Amino acid sequence: MTALVLRYGARIPIGALIGLIACAAFLFIAIFAQWIAPYGLGEIVGDVWEPASPEHWLGTDNLGRDLLSRMLYGGQTTILIAAMATALSFTLGSILGFLAAVVGGWFESILSRFVDLLMAVPTLIFGLVVLSVLPSNLITLVLVMGILDSTRVYRLARAVATDINVMDFVEAAKLRGEGSGWIIFREILPNALSPLVSELGLRFINAVLFLSALSFLGLGVQPPDADWGGMVKENKDGIVFGVAAALIPAGAIAALSISVNLVADWILNRTTSLTGGRGDA
Repeated sequence: MTALVLRYGARIPIGALIGLIACAAFLFIAIFAQWIAPYGLGEIVGDVWEPASPEHWLGTDNLGRDLLSRMLYGGQTTILIAAMATALSFTLGSILGFLAAVVGGWFESILSRFVDLLMAVPTLIFGLVVLSVLPSNLITLVLVMGILDSTRVYRLARAVATDINVMDFVEAAKLRGEGSGWIIFREILPNALSPLVSELGLRFINAVLFLSALSFLGLGVQPPDADWGGMVKENKDGIVFGVAAALIPAGAIAALSISVNLVADWILNRTTSLTGGRGDA
């Protein structure tokens, strides 16, 4: 069994392997944070900005809470919201992009102009305006982030689907009388997976950074809940005094982004080499 794992593991580039291990660790944190955190989310266990010690491995934060526990809970919140927003943006943008390419005509024109209108406003400014009016809860954050990010997915999906839609095997499916649903999910989607898989990783990274920026500006995850962007904001004043409490969540954001990007690049290279033009007809 070990030899089998080594044989197949050797085919994975070292960068991708590091990314996979890091992603698995972050996923483990997102699932089991409540069970592995040594203290409660808002439990005050010491003085302000205590250094690392056997009792508090990463020290304490600006209120005397255990920083390791806050990091675990904050990672769970950050990954959960980013994953839900990415799933929404990917699903909504891909389906609408494929529909626009297949249906065409006035439907594509209206949808594309609406997407252009949304993209004309910087995403962060748009999110700040909306969230300043609506409550910053989980559902609102996911909807705002997912809808704004779906515009990028829509443009990619529409461009890819437009190229595939004129290929011979798609034309053959239309001549057989297949409907739009068949053409989208059985003809276009399998041939559009490579760029979409790469975009999925980029959208997740963007969602993590977007959420962190919103929380740092005070319109993301609200106290007493924790996320990594909010933790940077809470502890930023400690940098003046040489306290690294704000740098730890910032480093976690960077590590998560890099690890996901390494895995996404590896998957893109594999799907590109294993899949090519398809011809069912």
